[in-house]
Amino acid sequence: MSAPAGAASDRYRDAPPLPFARIGHLYATCVGFVWGALWSTGRVERRGGLWVFRGMPKWAFGRGGSCVGSCYLTDDNVSPAVLRHELVHREQWRHYGLALPLLYLLSGRDPLRNRFEIEAGLQDGGYLRSR
Repeated sequence: MSAPAGAASDRYRDAPPLPFARIGHLYATCVGFVWGALWSTGRVERRGGLWVFRGMPKWAFGRGGSCVGSCYLTDDNVSPAVLRHELVHREQWRHYGLALPLLYLLSGRDPLRNRFEIEAGLQDGGYLRSR
């Protein structure tokens, strides 16, 4: 079952981040920003603390889009639900820093079993069909 996105952000607000997570998050945001600036052919905007880079080529991100630090890289997958989902990933980056990619990989590629996707909201992320 998908957890409400608000519950995940509350979790990160209440728990101290890993040591050096802030530096890792800032570094990842810089990498995401440069990658987005290089490849985005669409609108770039700031939405709720997230830099959204549209018009990215499909090979430049994973699945429907990728969150790297505070940057969301996508072609045009920017519904309010998806942006809510990506904002939780932003909080995960802020909490775990550069440990996040390794922890995410260890959680597995199946989004229905990956704790980071579950925390961000499977329904919002488009992993569950509407009933």
